[in-house]
Amino acid sequence: MSHVPAAPFTRAGILTGIRLSLPLWPSIAVFGAAFGAAAAQRGVSLGEAVGASALVYAGSAQMVTLEVWGQPWTVSALLAAMTVTGLINARMILMGATIQPWMRGTPLWRTAMTLFVLVDASWLIGVRHRSEGGRDLGVLFGAGIGLWPLWVASTAAGHFAGALVTQPRAYALDMILPIFFAAMLAPLWRGVRPALPWLASGLVALVVQRLVPGYAFIAAGAVAGLVTGLLVDDGAAR
Repeated sequence: MSHVPAAPFTRAGILTGIRLSLPLWPSIAVFGAAFGAAAAQRGVSLGEAVGASALVYAGSAQMVTLEVWGQPWTVSALLAAMTVTGLINARMILMGATIQPWMRGTPLWRTAMTLFVLVDASWLIGVRHRSEGGRDLGVLFGAGIGLWPLWVASTAAGHFAGALVTQPRAYALDMILPIFFAAMLAPLWRGVRPALPWLASGLVALVVQRLVPGYAFIAAGAVAGLVTGLLVDDGAAR
């Protein structure tokens, strides 16, 4: 078996990843503060909220888990939290699979470090970098690590601020993240056929969200996108 050279991982790449994450900082700050404020209202201590942001580093999962947060904890509440978190973060399996060829040959410690800070935004920044011919894994790591301290700090600020950021929709601040994702996805457009899995995923998720209570729409959308992607031949090399 021939040895596969590892992708470069440079300081310049890390700095580039951090720079590319800068447009997301306002949204992350607002989202983190909103989580901190919501956690405080649920009776979560400052240490618990900040610890969750530092160690879990999964904004949507953290926010939704608050919906089933129980004090004192019961077995059913714990299972509900685990199920919700698992459903939401199941998308990370697909995201990890897409970057596996890029990370092939990378030392285990560097892989673990990069995957720890992998979030939706850093994945998208990294995928775009690679689609444009880049190979530096530092970009993927930099995009994730650049947002991590801001997420933790804004969680603490939100916990102190309380109700100040509980209604970000009133200022349309909740639109910053979707707009950023749309802008990042636009250069990846390769026609209608390759976009069918995204369309199927979104439509199925919307329908299930309307018909089925809870968070089953997340899993349904993910499965629909995966199945559609397997059925659609987008002409990519295999």
